Amino acid sequence: MESDLPEDWRAALAPVLASDGFAALEAFLGREEAAGKMLYPPPAERLRAFVLTPLAAVRVVILGQDPYHGPGQAMGLAFAVRREAKLPPSLRNIYRELVSDLGQTAPLDGDLSGWARQGVLLLNTSLSVEAGRAGSHARRGWEALSDAAIAAVAAKEEPRVFILWGSHAQAKAPLIRAAGGARHLLIESPHPSPLSAYRGFFGSRPFSRANAFLRAAGRGEIAWQGPLSAAVR
Repeated sequence: MESDLPEDWRAALAPVLASDGFAALEAFLGREEAAGKMLYPPPAERLRAFVLTPLAAVRVVILGQDPYHGPGQAMGLAFAVRREAKLPPSLRNIYRELVSDLGQTAPLDGDLSGWARQGVLLLNTSLSVEAGRAGSHARRGWEALSDAAIAAVAAKEEPRVFILWGSHAQAKAPLIRAAGGARHLLIESPHPSPLSAYRGFFGSRPFSRANAFLRAAGRGEIAWQGPLSAAVR
């Protein structure tokens, strides 16, 4: 899985990738696949967030929990789905807030690779899941890798933005502050899921706040709407 990692991520994550815990994770995944279980995303895409967004390029981190567990959805980026897939409810709400926040139209589909290539690390805390079983690979070893990645980003001197939606993501705030002090912007709100979005996700304006912070820090801004766009229906 590690062969395509950018060199800076390879160096930052080396202690975890070489650990007994990660070897146990890989053995677990191999057993699950050998038993005929369908896992998402496929092995070649599990580290895609790191491949598309090298450590030095990260300007924003959006933290998710685990990949979508339905067929044809997960593509290795938190909250994103394959271009041909129907938008999941959480992503539809993210786009709804984007439209409200920026007064722009939303991306046409759910492939967020365009964000990733601009420096938005779309990271799940677990990078695989069994089909139809949300959270099934939690506490199997992925958390050590995602925590190391979060700490590596926070340890960088340039200011960055961490967007933490929901209690699971917000639990990483102490890790970010411990590694990076107060130089980064933490945007915390309820999760965009339909179960919680009306408790404060809508109206939280994460996209404009992130861009305002990046501009003030001399780090440009993210083109959130993407090159292809259409109104959220």
